[in-house]
Amino acid sequence: MTLTKKLGAEFLGTFWLVLGGCGSAVLAAGFPDLGIGFIGVAFAFGLTVLTMAFAIGHISGCHLNPAVSIGLWSGGRFPAKELGPYIAAQVMGGIVGAAVLYIIASGQAGFDVSAGFASNGYAEHSPGGYSLTAALVTEIVMTFMFLMIILGATDNRAPQGFAPIAIGLGLTLIHLISIPVTNTSVNPARSTAVAIFQGDWALSQLWLFWLAPIVGAILAGLVYKWFEKEEEI
Repeated sequence: MTLTKKLGAEFLGTFWLVLGGCGSAVLAAGFPDLGIGFIGVAFAFGLTVLTMAFAIGHISGCHLNPAVSIGLWSGGRFPAKELGPYIAAQVMGGIVGAAVLYIIASGQAGFDVSAGFASNGYAEHSPGGYSLTAALVTEIVMTFMFLMIILGATDNRAPQGFAPIAIGLGLTLIHLISIPVTNTSVNPARSTAVAIFQGDWALSQLWLFWLAPIVGAILAGLVYKWFEKEEEI
């Protein structure tokens, strides 16, 4: 598969993740009486990854997330030379997804992007008022576990054909745990896409949602390498 096709798949997949996941939060989560709430948003994010893993996993690997690409590189599963192009395609796809969401959401009278636009935050911008330290630990640990799930489910020793289900449900669980803390990132592209449109506090806090997922992903790659290493007899 050519790099151009891989990047196109990553662009499309990240577009869908942001439109589907953040779109569920912006358009459907708080709808009076019929809103899907935290549980619905968690499943929406999981379903975007599950559906795209089946749709484009065989083309690009369906990373949809700079932290995933970096974690796979750290674990020896992804070439360093493709990291930059993959991350660029993911961020661009996410921004386009957020742009489409902005156009749809702004069609409702009273729409106010300053309310958050599904952005990630800590302290006064955390859904539950959690501190910077709590947010940092949450994002590192949740991304670490997400990469452990990805690396394990895609290991050639694992049952074949079920990886998208495990990864999608893993992301759902991560959201169920951490939406109250940070609104759940574990994905710098997803965070960047909506922060650009929120444009205020989300941009000033964006550093954490690059740093923490990358740290968690690198640690997971190194740990899983240890699991993969054959014991000397």
